Amino acid sequence: MQVIHTIRQLREVIQAFKQVGKKIAFVPTMGNLHEGHLQLVSMAQTKAEIVVCSIFVNPLQFGEGEDFDKYPKTLKDDTRQLQQLGCDIVFAPSVEEMYPGSSTAGKAGATQSQIVVPGISDTLEGASRPGHFTGVATVVGKLFNMVQPDLAVFGEKDYQQLLVIKRFVNELCFPVGILSYPIVREENGLAMSSRNGYLSSEQKQQASALYRTLQAMAQKLQSGSRNYQQLEQETVEQLQKSGFKPDYIQIRNTDLSKPTLDSKQLVILAAAWLGKTRLIDNLQLSL
Repeated sequence: MQVIHTIRQLREVIQAFKQVGKKIAFVPTMGNLHEGHLQLVSMAQTKAEIVVCSIFVNPLQFGEGEDFDKYPKTLKDDTRQLQQLGCDIVFAPSVEEMYPGSSTAGKAGATQSQIVVPGISDTLEGASRPGHFTGVATVVGKLFNMVQPDLAVFGEKDYQQLLVIKRFVNELCFPVGILSYPIVREENGLAMSSRNGYLSSEQKQQASALYRTLQAMAQKLQSGSRNYQQLEQETVEQLQKSGFKPDYIQIRNTDLSKPTLDSKQLVILAAAWLGKTRLIDNLQLSL
């Protein structure tokens, strides 16, 4: 496994693989890898001959007051796990390499061209974290241009992010196939996330209530309830009783449009604070 830190070296290695006809799959991450990330890499290995995994904590997608400075950086352990899994290339650039002339979170991207995906980026997570999806789309677009993969694999925990990426890839004609992998959960149902490391052991058990609450909401929908607003409000109140501070709980069509009484393919999306940790989750269902 090669660990590469510069765009120049990455392009040289990628070009050599492409010249001999190797298919390339890409898994972008911010590191601090858990089993969910590793499942993405394993899926990529079944789809291509060469797998590239990037590890880069992208300052452009963190808003003011968010956890960029304390976001866990565990490159040594991450590369060990990826090597054991048989990943071919780890691309771990610096902020300066990704955003030349911008070495801090406050400056990164400030003078850079950016990818803006209007509409879908402005609701739910986008409303709670203004500019977040511009940061995501910009860094993913840059990474696609650097890695030049045939396909890329993303987790479905970041459901809205997945749709944002699919949208700009389609509209900007990136020649990259986008694949997704279902949410990987802890035994208690908590969706795996690098931010789960912020939770105490007691909070991790408490956090499992988020998924159970979404399951209860889905059961009511499948039993015929269609008063979406009432269901959302009841779920907010239930989470509050469980010790959460909900940010949003919303029922949407799978394209994130507002559902109607005739909607058949839905997704419940949730974001809630537990102590100082913000958790997100979602549950897709067919009626």
